[in-house]
Amino acid sequence: MSDRNDKIGFIGMGMMGGGMAANLLKADFEMVAYDIDPAKNERFAGLGATIANGPAGVAQAASTVICIVETSAQVRDVVLGDGGILDGAQEGDTFICSATVDPIMVKELHDLLAEKGIKMLDAPVSGGVPRAESGDLSIICGGDADVVEACRPYFDAMSAKVFHMGGIGQGLAMKLCNNMITQVTRVVIAEAMALGAKAGLNPQEMFDVISVSTGNSATFQAAAPRMLSGDFSPGGTVDISYKDQELETEFAKALGVPMFMAAASQQVYQMGRAAGLNKNDGSSLVTLYEEMTGVKVGRRD
Repeated sequence: MSDRNDKIGFIGMGMMGGGMAANLLKADFEMVAYDIDPAKNERFAGLGATIANGPAGVAQAASTVICIVETSAQVRDVVLGDGGILDGAQEGDTFICSATVDPIMVKELHDLLAEKGIKMLDAPVSGGVPRAESGDLSIICGGDADVVEACRPYFDAMSAKVFHMGGIGQGLAMKLCNNMITQVTRVVIAEAMALGAKAGLNPQEMFDVISVSTGNSATFQAAAPRMLSGDFSPGGTVDISYKDQELETEFAKALGVPMFMAAASQQVYQMGRAAGLNKNDGSSLVTLYEEMTGVKVGRRD
């Protein structure tokens, strides 16, 4: 039986975590995993992971544990709840939080774990589901440099780039800044496409022009084709974007930074949630503008 130091623990094999965990297995790391969804546990057992009965079981079996769940409350529960990581971890272990959550909460969690001799990194990821599956993510780390280096073999299996931004919480601060640009831009794209359609422009021709003009961006290239095709299957959901914008605006309040655009665009995501778009990709927000303007930007069933 191999030593727990030779194993990687993984908690949360969802849209992003599923690809990340699969790439660790492809790189021949021994994995102990857990998800609250039995179907995900069954899938990863088939891929070669050992399935634990909860976060404590993962921590008992592996000295380094990666967690990517959805909310700050879920991260706290994974670590501090009944049967949490703290119940199974040992002094000298490492906990890697790859969820996009509250940087201030993560700093508090870091201090609690440090009292038990457990190291922690915040290491959120960027790139979306396709890059999670291909292993081309960006990993944005906060924490001690020596802990980042010790975890680099795992990061290299899941990503194309690893950035160390500074102390604990700084990876998440960077991730929130990046996400804010994406989320606000997505709303602006929906508005621009609806405006053009209302003016009589051909939406496909708009895409062609913007793609080679100053309005182009990675977000435009990701969102606009979905707006045209009507493929709103989740890449990142309206609910998750709303959650991220709540993190951004709360973090900004704590730092005394005005946040006009994130706060205004968050209300569009809230409109989307009220309209039942919760689990759709954020590009589906264009349908709100279609309803308000009486035009169609793309094909709709």
